[in-house]
Amino acid sequence: MRRVAIIGAGSIVFCKTLMLDIMATPELEDTEFVLMAPSTGKTSQVKAFADKVIEKNGLKSRVLVTTDRREALAGASYVITSFQVGGVSAFELDYKIPMKYGVDQCIGDTLGPGGVFRALRSIPVILDVARDMEELCPNATLLNYVNPMAMICWALGETNIQYVGLCHGVQTTLDLIAGYTGVPKEEIDYVSAGINHMSWFTKLSHKGQDLYPALRDKFEQPEFYVNEKVRGEVFRHFGYFMTESTGHLSEYVPWFRKNQKALDLYCDEPSFGGESGAYYTWCAYVAEKYKDQDILADESYDLPPRSVEYCAYIIEALETGKTFKFSGNVRNNGMIANLPADCCAEGAVFADRTGIHRTVIGEIPPQCAALNMTNINVQRLAVLAAKSGDPETVVQAIALDPLTSSVLTLKEIRDMVTEMLTAQQQWLPQFAGRLPRPTPTVETPEGLQRAEVPIDPALAVFSRFGELAK
Repeated sequence: MRRVAIIGAGSIVFCKTLMLDIMATPELEDTEFVLMAPSTGKTSQVKAFADKVIEKNGLKSRVLVTTDRREALAGASYVITSFQVGGVSAFELDYKIPMKYGVDQCIGDTLGPGGVFRALRSIPVILDVARDMEELCPNATLLNYVNPMAMICWALGETNIQYVGLCHGVQTTLDLIAGYTGVPKEEIDYVSAGINHMSWFTKLSHKGQDLYPALRDKFEQPEFYVNEKVRGEVFRHFGYFMTESTGHLSEYVPWFRKNQKALDLYCDEPSFGGESGAYYTWCAYVAEKYKDQDILADESYDLPPRSVEYCAYIIEALETGKTFKFSGNVRNNGMIANLPADCCAEGAVFADRTGIHRTVIGEIPPQCAALNMTNINVQRLAVLAAKSGDPETVVQAIALDPLTSSVLTLKEIRDMVTEMLTAQQQWLPQFAGRLPRPTPTVETPEGLQRAEVPIDPALAVFSRFGELAK
């Protein structure tokens, strides 16, 4: 019996979805699930629900619960990670402290101050999981759902385990493209490549016909453009359609959230369309509403069709040899030629009985790679900071963030990072109270004479031009 360890199984609805997907796959119905979380309050609810599904459908699966990560990992065939260090409490700080300084985030889990601090909390944990796997289940495959996906998988790329990062941005964007072009989703041929939450559809076609002209035409029609203003604007100016919605994408670039005018113009859509703190507000609402309820109590015990999540299809491919192609997050290593080899890239990979394999995509359009690099630069420093515990590297990472740098000065960024590190120290043991160096404020008195210092030769030339002009 294969053993699937779910680390972070307290994410009730998502854990339930993945388990049902696996149990609905005939070749995988005899699976042992081990649900691990710091407490059993939520995992016991998932187990009770899953046990009834197993009984009603006559499955051979079984479910165990533990709070010991090493116990869960021992002998595992597959490891699924879906934890959130600090939960809603940490998420609140990720959103509210930057907002106080003027950095307006909508989602806050991928880039920006929120994404970087989520990475600082999560990377040490995911590396502990990887080290335990190297010891307790070295041949297991890790399927990661923890955000920020690119930073987490960048760190995993430096370990010896087989892993892949999974997101549903490509699948859901294809639904939108199908709706805009009137072409059935399953009939669309495409190539998607880039980084997680900023992957580009470099090719879109239907029966050999390019779909881009039809998609561009739709985005010039107000009733279609209004649904995805940010993604539509980037499409207009960079030439290719991207995998992320307005709410997400507005945070990864400097043009849409830097002032109220931009927010009012581009980020006025309902339902995570760009409103301030939308995802935090929703998470806090759900946590409060269901804190004392078993949200699975009234669920059906019938096995539904498999969801759009890739997890069960990948395990099926690894177990049976039935090849499955999907968009995955792995160490680049030449998959996308004009992105760094060591970064985490998202592109076409496939799974079969021999493992998970990246494809060679080649170069993506240079303007697309350039926009990816603005995010990759932040990711690189955030991963380094999470591993080293150096607060200066945190400042530098966030200083390179496109949104933050469009709003704050370097001193303001340093002050914000200091406040965030102080507020979140319980989840950041690698920093052990270390804070960025303070920067004194130097005020220039009126009438101060400039000090006599050597003049920059370039300035001297301009000064000479000024004299000649008199």
